[in-house]
Amino acid sequence: METSISYGRIWRIAWPIIVGGIAQNIINVTDTAFLGRLGEIELGASALGGIFYLAIIMLGFGMGIGTQILVARLEGQDKPGQIGRIMEHSLVMLLVMALLMFMVIKFLSTQFFAAVISSESIFNATVDFIRYRSWGVFFAFINVGFTSFYVGTTRTGVIAGSTLIMAAVNVFLDYGLIFGNFGMPALGLRGAALASLAAEITVTLFFVFYTVFFANKKRYRLFEWHKFDLPVLKRISGISIPVMLQNFLSLFAWFVFFVLVERLGETELAISNIVRSIYVILMIPIWGFAAASNTMVSFLIGRRIGGEILPTVYKIAGLCFIMVILFVIPTLLFPGEILRIYTTDPILIDSSLPVLRVVSGSVVCFAFAMVFYNAVSGTGKTGIALTMESLVVGIYFLVAWLLAIELRMPVAVVWTVEFLYALGLFVLS
Repeated sequence: METSISYGRIWRIAWPIIVGGIAQNIINVTDTAFLGRLGEIELGASALGGIFYLAIIMLGFGMGIGTQILVARLEGQDKPGQIGRIMEHSLVMLLVMALLMFMVIKFLSTQFFAAVISSESIFNATVDFIRYRSWGVFFAFINVGFTSFYVGTTRTGVIAGSTLIMAAVNVFLDYGLIFGNFGMPALGLRGAALASLAAEITVTLFFVFYTVFFANKKRYRLFEWHKFDLPVLKRISGISIPVMLQNFLSLFAWFVFFVLVERLGETELAISNIVRSIYVILMIPIWGFAAASNTMVSFLIGRRIGGEILPTVYKIAGLCFIMVILFVIPTLLFPGEILRIYTTDPILIDSSLPVLRVVSGSVVCFAFAMVFYNAVSGTGKTGIALTMESLVVGIYFLVAWLLAIELRMPVAVVWTVEFLYALGLFVLS
């Protein structure tokens, strides 16, 4: 069956998220590149601390995806007046979650890192990093709530603007606080954490300002502060909780992966953090088209034209594949030049090349896997999506442990589990 959703419409949803992803990853690149000048300990600590923090944030992101699905569904049903009530309940729930997550980080993270990190130097640096980074959880969760509204209503250009602001603030403060430029104190790894915190606060202020003065508050009945409604809370939670668990599981799997790599050695962990930074950049178009897949599927169900879902998903996957190839080609043609952005150490550069080739291949698999997986979530069947993710992550854990701990394989071989993850997710989706 043909679909009324054109390539142009898909692109209009995806491109601002892709631009936002580029800006977001300017943060990732600058953090890794600047810390790479400090040493392997700082690189390793920022990897473990950063992924741990992201795993916590993914719980909030899951709530945001659930909200986004409902917002897109109501937009498709032409019931925009109900969106404000959804948003208010979602933001309150996100703030409560943020407080709980902050307490978890504050009181349990040190013991957790002590149990899983073998290097004392990396342990101390990671604990110091997360101590400052943890305050960002409040602002990150609020930002997730606003993001779900703008993606769900297909106004993704606002997301691009917010992320560009975040990148600009983070790069400026990174350069100042890590090395002591612009009259700021030289705080090293601690400075990177504070720069990211300041960037998140800035984005929260941007979202509040933009929504108050430029969003169509009357159409969506925003900020009317409706009375607490238990059925609305249950509706949001019913879709969001499986997504929250799935996103946490996904990022926690990556955290465990890096813990396993750390057991191979500090150099292997530094290599993996450098390649992780490039890998995330290669994933940028995938996130944009995955969000388009989620939103469009929910919108089509709201319009009661479910027969158009698969043709639309095929279109999205095709566009995603083309964009990923455009990102991968320069990585394969100029790997040395790209790696020198992060480090001038020739041993690290040479050792990173095989890992970079592995992730360049796996990201092509993810182009299809993430589009189809987010289409499953877009139907509202988030419990099924969680079951699929759990199964794939279980296999991922087992194979990564065998390769890294039991067989002590080279780090590039350990990274091949990314192929397994992507292919498993795609086949099940």
